Amino acid sequence: MPNWVRSYVRVIDRISDWAGWLAASLIFVMVATLLMDAVTRNVLNIPVHWAIELTQFTLAAYYFLGGPFTLKNDDHVRMDLLYASLSERGKARLDLVTIWCLIFYLCVMLAGSISSLQYAIATNEKRFSMWNPSVIPIKSLMVVCLVLMLLQAFSLVFKHVAVLRGRPIE
Repeated sequence: MPNWVRSYVRVIDRISDWAGWLAASLIFVMVATLLMDAVTRNVLNIPVHWAIELTQFTLAAYYFLGGPFTLKNDDHVRMDLLYASLSERGKARLDLVTIWCLIFYLCVMLAGSISSLQYAIATNEKRFSMWNPSVIPIKSLMVVCLVLMLLQAFSLVFKHVAVLRGRPIE
């Protein structure tokens, strides 16, 4: 594979690792927020109305940021009935077919999320709750993470082609 492909794969894999590390650290934010909510509500008798909603936003960010990392590490759900019995080249061939389905799906999702973000920006969309937060930050993160997943999907295409050529990229 050309050097630019190897560099692309290396950079995108690093970005996906960073996104995964960031996603993992959000667990601590969620736990701290829920713990603070429990203490203020039950011990101090001062309910914090924004804590549950902040935790929901953080959980959404956790899922979005975990996507590229999951793709990179091949940790997604797969039906192994046929796949497990294939050779490495057979797996690469099958993965090349299915990755294009994923890329199509991600493109549709990206188009929808960009449209949703544009609407949120144009209307200054907010959640209907006591806290009334803007949804622009979480929708922006959704767009960024879908782009990262697309970039990681193309990285996987390059990796599978390299396996088929007999020179895997690691």
